Amino acid sequence: MAHLPDNVADTALSRLFAGDQALPDAKLIHLPGGEHLFDADDAPDFVYFLRAGRLGAIHRIEGEVPRFLGVIRPGEPAGEMAVIGGIPHRATVVALRDSEVIALPAHAFFAAVEHNPTVMIELSRLMLKRTRNTGDRAAAGEPSVFGVVAVNEGQPVRAFCESLSDAVEALGYTAVVVGHEALAAPTEWYSSVEASHDFVIYAAEFDDIGWRQLVGRQVDRLFLLGRGSFEPPVRLETYASEPLKNQNLVDLILLHGPDKERPSGSDAWLNATGVSRVFHLREGDASHIARIARVITGTSVGLVLSGGGARAYAHVGAIRALREAGVPIDFVGGASMGAIVAAGLAIGWDDAEMEKRIRAAFVDSSPLDDISLPLIAMTRGEKVKERLAQHFDDILIEDLWLPFFCVSSNLTSGAYHLHRRGRLRDALLASISLPGVMPPVTDGENVLVDGAVMKNYPADVMRSLHLGPIVGVDVTRGRSITAEDVKPRTVWRWILSGDWRRGPPIVSLLMRAATVTSGRDLIASREATDVLILPSVEGVEIRNWRAFEPAVDSGFQAAKDSLSRLKRPVTDLRRRLAKTEETAEHVPAQLLR
Repeated sequence: MAHLPDNVADTALSRLFAGDQALPDAKLIHLPGGEHLFDADDAPDFVYFLRAGRLGAIHRIEGEVPRFLGVIRPGEPAGEMAVIGGIPHRATVVALRDSEVIALPAHAFFAAVEHNPTVMIELSRLMLKRTRNTGDRAAAGEPSVFGVVAVNEGQPVRAFCESLSDAVEALGYTAVVVGHEALAAPTEWYSSVEASHDFVIYAAEFDDIGWRQLVGRQVDRLFLLGRGSFEPPVRLETYASEPLKNQNLVDLILLHGPDKERPSGSDAWLNATGVSRVFHLREGDASHIARIARVITGTSVGLVLSGGGARAYAHVGAIRALREAGVPIDFVGGASMGAIVAAGLAIGWDDAEMEKRIRAAFVDSSPLDDISLPLIAMTRGEKVKERLAQHFDDILIEDLWLPFFCVSSNLTSGAYHLHRRGRLRDALLASISLPGVMPPVTDGENVLVDGAVMKNYPADVMRSLHLGPIVGVDVTRGRSITAEDVKPRTVWRWILSGDWRRGPPIVSLLMRAATVTSGRDLIASREATDVLILPSVEGVEIRNWRAFEPAVDSGFQAAKDSLSRLKRPVTDLRRRLAKTEETAEHVPAQLLR
């Protein structure tokens, strides 16, 4: 068996697979980039050890966005949890680069562990570390090698990467920027650089064709860097390797002038590049560079807002509390009314504008009093359409400053529908079209209704979009409908009381029925969420659109209380250890990734 490369630490685990003590049953596998080592649900027949290259772990659920779990680096095992647990693999593991993998049959692994318990101790440390960093949702470490490739002529990449590196180091990590000067360096040099820094950023200028090709094969994740004011090239070669393309590990960064009010034209860029995510940055804005640094280091913060009718006003207060506490918000998403508030955040509304627009759209007059003959719905939905057009115009989701998503429920397919592109107000209309209250939205042959029906609190969707901590605000947990609410009332009492402006009482029943979270979804949302904020909104009737202040106050106080209980900043909740911190813990570095 081949000896270990210099960048792989000498441990009981590594000696089990390579070196003088390697077991005769171990065999070396040459795995080309893009090839699968094993798939989810495969039998756990082998424990694998990565000798060279990079592997990626991906979790796929039918009908949902594939979730990239992380990177497996040289010196780390793969498939060990399934073998130890005697269960099928939970994730698919694929080669991100040409890789060398050593495979040891399960029976030989257990026999070796009996003779050398230190191996199991090291594996236990590794599994505990992975669990501590990412809960039980990930099987591997996070990306640490990134490439930034220019897609426009005259777009300097090195200066951008140096600023990004400085922002990464400001978060307490070591980082290095490498350019085309390393084109002729031997493979061992790259391994040495990657092993000695927390993060490596390979910068490729537009004219560095050979270097761009190498970068596209060398990194864990690739960023394309372009200028938002330009049209994308007619023919855009990203040079990304097939594994990066196939596993959606290519992103786009568009730079905008310092006075740019709002991005535009991003749809053409997305069509030309086929990237997974798009990030908009104002040139010269340090906070925007810091956001990309958080994305790279896994400290970016995703905010998820649930549906809940008028109770969703609590989101406005929660956002204000998060901002006052200095919590950055890097990704946003939501369902139903939570999607409305999240969209305002993604556009760039500050607290004052958020309150002003929400009041104008929902508080000053009911959005649901255009009662109609209930052939399809209780209301015509025209007032809601008008207000969405007034406040969101024809903005496209891909042109928002922050990455945004919302969900609706697809009654045709029986699954939730994820909106990440297209006209924002169309997606929001689908996300809030409560069945029976507002007419459904049609998209081709699909019939879309309120996202709360199938996924009222989409924290798991947010988890598939970024690696950092998730803050969630859920306003649907408290009691809503009581026996008193469903006692018969005369039509005249309903009209004379003014309650007709909220919509008929059946609206409350329909809204609450659509936003009830099942026990299974409750567990899933808690697993995907790092900070769960639960405003006390029992006193706010779900269709009482005038109850703005009490709901906002409840959200503000609940967010403050949740943040006060944290023992470290939100950005550090999933923070990986820097190499200096790993050394301080006296644990082998490869076990802490």
